[in-house]
Amino acid sequence: MTIQSNREFAALARIAKVGNHKNTFATSPVNPVTNYAAGELIFGQGDHAGKIFTVKGGMVRLYHLFADGRRQILAFCMPGEVFGFAAHGTYEFFAEAIEDSSVAVHDVQVSLTEVWLSALKAHLLAAQGQQLVLGRQYAGERLVSFLLDMANRQGGQHYVELSMTRSDIADYLGLTIETVSRGLSRLKKDGLIRLHSARCIEISALEALQEMIE
Repeated sequence: MTIQSNREFAALARIAKVGNHKNTFATSPVNPVTNYAAGELIFGQGDHAGKIFTVKGGMVRLYHLFADGRRQILAFCMPGEVFGFAAHGTYEFFAEAIEDSSVAVHDVQVSLTEVWLSALKAHLLAAQGQQLVLGRQYAGERLVSFLLDMANRQGGQHYVELSMTRSDIADYLGLTIETVSRGLSRLKKDGLIRLHSARCIEISALEALQEMIE
């Protein structure tokens, strides 16, 4: 199985918030909310795909395990984002809480509204673009794209909170942990970011970072 096919899983796995559309999943009062501890599995690869999930708090990682034990991170889902769409009747990836998280559960048969289908279409197009970007970028460009994407999804702030580990980031970008660490160190040395902690990064030169991936 290729990285490209894994990215296609990701397209079916997660929907980012789109424009000003209200997420009908997130606002419905009838959907139960379940709390998961950090590292707790929400569903497994091969499980029956009968539900869709909205992150209410925390962060969820989606990943695929290959037969040889290698892991490919498909997506990091943040509050307000939805995951659990499957191309067939079973999930082709795992969903696991990165930190203590709360997740709303929705029945697939009653959840697909017209607005939500529009959001799905928009995300599928975005996912296709991501495949092209990751396919042509160097390691440093992938890392910069990741940081800018996380900043945008966290409200366009200059401070980025990374709940995931360096290993998670490496598995998501198709890099090694050492490459991720060296890349962050280089960005810090060049004055483009500040590392306040292992999980808090300040983007200090936004325009310069954007120019790196244009």
